Amino acid sequence: MAKEKKPVHKVQMTDGKRQIIQQLLQEYDIETAEDIQDALKDLLGGTIKEMMEAEMDDHLGYQKSERNDSDDYRNGYKTKRVNSSFGSFDIQVPQDRKSTFEPQIVKKRQKDISEIDQKIISMYAKGMTTRQISDTLNDIYGFEASEGFISDVTDKILPQIDEWQHRPLEDVYPVIFIDAIHYSVRDNGIIRKLAAYIILGITCSGHKEVLTIQVGENESAKYWLSVLNELKNRGVKDIMIVCADGLTGIKEAISTAFPSTEYQRCLVHQVRNTLKYVTDKDRKAFAKDLKTIYNAPSEEEGRQALDEVKETWEEKYPRAMTRWYDNWDAISPIFKFSSDVRSVIYTTNAIESLNATYRKLNRQRSVFPSDQALLKALYLSTFEATRKWTMPMRNWGRIYGELKIMYDGRLPE
Repeated sequence: MAKEKKPVHKVQMTDGKRQIIQQLLQEYDIETAEDIQDALKDLLGGTIKEMMEAEMDDHLGYQKSERNDSDDYRNGYKTKRVNSSFGSFDIQVPQDRKSTFEPQIVKKRQKDISEIDQKIISMYAKGMTTRQISDTLNDIYGFEASEGFISDVTDKILPQIDEWQHRPLEDVYPVIFIDAIHYSVRDNGIIRKLAAYIILGITCSGHKEVLTIQVGENESAKYWLSVLNELKNRGVKDIMIVCADGLTGIKEAISTAFPSTEYQRCLVHQVRNTLKYVTDKDRKAFAKDLKTIYNAPSEEEGRQALDEVKETWEEKYPRAMTRWYDNWDAISPIFKFSSDVRSVIYTTNAIESLNATYRKLNRQRSVFPSDQALLKALYLSTFEATRKWTMPMRNWGRIYGELKIMYDGRLPE
């Protein structure tokens, strides 16, 4: 079967970009790719020099064109050779008479300045927009970096995202979670709501791992089957439990891609959806009653508790418990497990801290300029959030032992 070609993302050519290109062609007499590289190095060197000039102004307390009685003053420039993302080149570092100037954009004895790109990417990862990053650089250095420049810098991570999205995965995952967060994205002048689907896996060693991030808008069995088949193509052979909300078509897709995998309806979402239409004064009591269902020691007792909750609240909220009955086959798998395993499946600790990071993006950016910009932000935020994921989940040894018994022969020793 022929390998499907990946879609090519075309860079939009704006009038502003055309003007910059024309200026570059005239200024640098560009004829070859090497000429372009040399032009970029020269521009970067000039940019850094302007930033350091602003730092020197701040250090001395007055600008270059101003007169001052201070006994410290500018004392020419020192040539320094540095390495950058565009190769090695010389920069001019301003000097002061007392040699007390300590540049920050390129520190003394620093030979590699490629981290300037990383600083911009780090700000992007923290949820800052290109405009906010540009304003921050202007506030700190008094130098304007265009939004286009910031976007070009962050575009450097696109190959990393592609590599990360296609990296090999482990053979077996005891549990995976699928959750969605919605964002507003501009598409040809129209703002659309897109869902970012986060797939989080728990490895056999008990560590959390984000397996993939998918940005889409239409849920269906066909869509979810393609997502799960992609996990298979990356090496996943078996999953014990998939925990997700009532995503359209997810149940059918799981039974096709991983026939032996159990689909567990996310009980946190189930409870939230039930309480959504309950008045504030009843919510606490209603939530307490719902706990008697999913904390029941057996499925039989859970079903009995469900009937009792329905009877208690039916007069006031006649349809509140309908989804519990409709989804009982996807809710009930949890009853065969101990409280330790249940805590992994139905609590949101595994994914809520990650979602909190993703939700910051919604607070800081009301609209993303493109789905590619959203994917960049999600990818960088993922690495910010997962940096401390170094320890296995609590009580994992006991949990894994129980799962090995329940799914005999499917989990490695």
